[in-house]
Amino acid sequence: MASKTNKALFEAEKQLEKTEEQFSMLQILNEDGEVVNEAAMPQLSDEQLQELMRRMVYTRILDQRSISLNRQGRLGFYAPTAGQEASQLASQFALEKEDFILPGYRDVPQMIWHGLPLYQAFLFSRGHFKGNQIPEGVNVISPQIIIGAQIVQAAGVALGMKKRKQKSVAITYTGDGGASQGDFYEGMNFAGAFKAPAIFVVQNNRFAISTPVEKQSAAKTIAQKAVAAGIPGIQVDGMDPLAVYVAVREARERAINGEGPTLVETLTYRYGPHTMAGDDPTRYRTTDLDNEWERKDPLVRFRKFLDKKGIWNEEMENEVIENAKEDIKEAIKKADDTPKQTVTDLISNMYEELPNNLKEQYDIYKEKESK
Repeated sequence: MASKTNKALFEAEKQLEKTEEQFSMLQILNEDGEVVNEAAMPQLSDEQLQELMRRMVYTRILDQRSISLNRQGRLGFYAPTAGQEASQLASQFALEKEDFILPGYRDVPQMIWHGLPLYQAFLFSRGHFKGNQIPEGVNVISPQIIIGAQIVQAAGVALGMKKRKQKSVAITYTGDGGASQGDFYEGMNFAGAFKAPAIFVVQNNRFAISTPVEKQSAAKTIAQKAVAAGIPGIQVDGMDPLAVYVAVREARERAINGEGPTLVETLTYRYGPHTMAGDDPTRYRTTDLDNEWERKDPLVRFRKFLDKKGIWNEEMENEVIENAKEDIKEAIKKADDTPKQTVTDLISNMYEELPNNLKEQYDIYKEKESK
């Protein structure tokens, strides 16, 4: 009989500490817009830096206007994006046109900058079928509403790219709540096993609706969850556009070189509610926490950096703001002018050949709509 012993088979705490210490946050710009990691600076021209700032300012205005349109009843479902511009737009900025975006419901800005017409984004919010008719050559799919389902889909799209020998990647986004879903683990594990060219971005804005990230997982970081799938993971300052860009660009290079997927955790914050469907963030977030993250505002940080380089000023920013307002005005008018979706549209779009029960309903509604 084997002798009894109280000695532990392994040192659990040290094992966890050893894992966690590998995932320190990558940062290039601090809150004052100062470069704190010169070695990690991306090779971006002044024009590229200006374009990234332009997109961030434009998207902040789009968010403000979308919230207003939602309150007026002119938009339907809407998930605010303010605070997450660096995480969203710098990651998309690191992509190429041939790359494929599989977004969550907060990730409409990435779709727009990847080529989706703005008026169609508005139609998507209204639930209109034309909002889901993605133009040819725009490599995005409609935002996923089911939490985490896009992770598995991205693994499949990426595997298809690999089998076709395409030099492109599939990138997908979810929040910290999505990292608690089964699809998250399944998708990463599948992509890792087949070395599929996928990038999994988890935008850790600290709350899955109202549940703080600390209550979702015992793991100190989400990035370390890549270890179980046998793929690399990195945690970055999601309020720092340069850090996000570098992490995603490197992940893309790895993917197209046949080195498989990467998990990127961006530490970020949403300044508004989870969605405009009745969420009240004051019930689960403190004023002190909000103030802490407002000091990390990605637009303020990047503006300071560009201002010190002498390549951004108030006049340039005001021009972007006015252009955004004009574009939004035209796009919402185009959405308003689009014929309203009918019940018969819904039925005919769902089936090529209608079953008997729907044929009867189709005829009934067709008659009503003709009056």
